[in-house]
Amino acid sequence: MKHHNQWTSKIGFILATAGAAIGLGNLWKFPYLMGRNGGFPFLIAYLFFIVILGIPVMITEMSLGRKTRHNPVHAYEDIHPHAKIVGIFGVLAAFLILSYYSVIGGWILKYFFSYLTTLQAPADFNAFIGSSWEPIVWHGIFMFLTVAICLYGIKGIEKASTFMMPMLFVLLIVVIVRSVTLPGASEGLAFIFKPNMESFHLESINAALGQVFYSLSLCMGITVTYGSYLNKKESIPGSCIKVAVLDTMVAVMAGIAIFPAVFAFGLEPAQGPGLIFGTLPKVFSSITGGGFFAIAFFILIFLAALTSAIALLEVSVSYALEKWKFGRKKTVIVTGILIFLIGIPSALSFGVLGDVTILNYSVFDFIGMITDNILLPLGGLFMCYYIGWKWSPKYLVEEIEQEGIIFKWKKIWIFCVRFITPILVLIVTISGFINVYKTIFS
Repeated sequence: MKHHNQWTSKIGFILATAGAAIGLGNLWKFPYLMGRNGGFPFLIAYLFFIVILGIPVMITEMSLGRKTRHNPVHAYEDIHPHAKIVGIFGVLAAFLILSYYSVIGGWILKYFFSYLTTLQAPADFNAFIGSSWEPIVWHGIFMFLTVAICLYGIKGIEKASTFMMPMLFVLLIVVIVRSVTLPGASEGLAFIFKPNMESFHLESINAALGQVFYSLSLCMGITVTYGSYLNKKESIPGSCIKVAVLDTMVAVMAGIAIFPAVFAFGLEPAQGPGLIFGTLPKVFSSITGGGFFAIAFFILIFLAALTSAIALLEVSVSYALEKWKFGRKKTVIVTGILIFLIGIPSALSFGVLGDVTILNYSVFDFIGMITDNILLPLGGLFMCYYIGWKWSPKYLVEEIEQEGIIFKWKKIWIFCVRFITPILVLIVTISGFINVYKTIFS
């Protein structure tokens, strides 16, 4: 491996990998799920699944990347010719996810510039996303920024992450301080943390399991790709634990930042775009200095979105570089343009293509269904089969234990990869197919 294809510092690697995992799901989904599913018991279930699913899969993917020094497709092909299907699913998922993730990133940029120039949100969110051209423009701007950072390779990603991730935490703290000091903020904290066993049931456990799978960006090829740039001296288990801790911290802090303000003004808690682009602008318009805090907040979620987008693009770029051996700049630009073009139908699915459905899904939701319910969970199942049984986890243990590093939990990790993780991923897969069935035949 050439020097420019390796992380130059441990902190840069950790922040870049954490940035890849920390995305919009941490900010607009996790706190809502926690509040709606029993509060603190949901958090305990989530942490439990982090330990027995999230960290073992991250260790597997990161050590495979470092051992093979390849992109996800060639990394899995190294262990078994048929195993490359896992890498193909991961690269394809990353490619498709970024195509619609960038559309949301464009919405965030639109709101940020609206607050920056007018101190107010756009007049009508639905009118904006229903426009025949404006969502495409902002989608293009977001992809341009993502491509601009990836052009500089690992060095660019590392520098950007080293700046953006600390900034994300600083902005989170700023918003938290303002949110928890509002009158009535305690109701929002109670919504998130107060134990409510009546709201904690079997579906809550399944929600916690699914959130771990997607929050840590498992089976998207990201951890394999970033692991392939890691030097032999770094402790892979230790790095994975740090990333998982940072990811969970941001998710919990996001809840403390958002929901006290929502409840302080008697607004209905929501998840997804409804929270970010509907509910929170009402909060900002009702508090002193709301425009300033809105700017800080939208910078915050922009940073979360951008760090994830960079990682998703790097997965596709790493594969294309190794497969076709073009120069990096050409590969990044061409890949970025392709993702932008494929994302246009998603950008238009709330307006011009609003009446177009595929299996009862809008274009935007259909792409998300393919990645979330098919490519990622099936990739996870195949990963467990090929690494746990067809190949052997002992080869990854040897990779982890280089440079005198002792992998204390290797027996537990092997047991998880062979037995526990496949069962949990199978549950995620079945749940996904049930949701697809309900949508198609509703």
